[in-house]
Amino acid sequence: MVFNRAALACGDEEILGADEVVVVVEIVSPGSKRTDYQVKHDEYADAGIPHYWIIDTSEPISLVACHQAGELGYLDAAAVTGTFTTDVPFPVKIDLNALLD
Repeated sequence: MVFNRAALACGDEEILGADEVVVVVEIVSPGSKRTDYQVKHDEYADAGIPHYWIIDTSEPISLVACHQAGELGYLDAAAVTGTFTTDVPFPVKIDLNALLD
């Protein structure tokens, strides 16, 4: 989970509101595939978390970037393999294949 630094200034580092979360990243395991792609996907969207990234470590390793699309919930980008690069919600470049090295 990535959250705004200002959330730490509130004094309670153990409880964050969904409005303070910038992106949640889930690593899919064989037993959590349905939960990560469906249940958490919908719950995070309903909570108003603006970005949700799902990293699936089955071959080929992939990342699906989901972002809020208003009343529709999340809009899911196509799965990316190799290198994931984005500027939203912040600039980042992730070598997905290196995650399992």
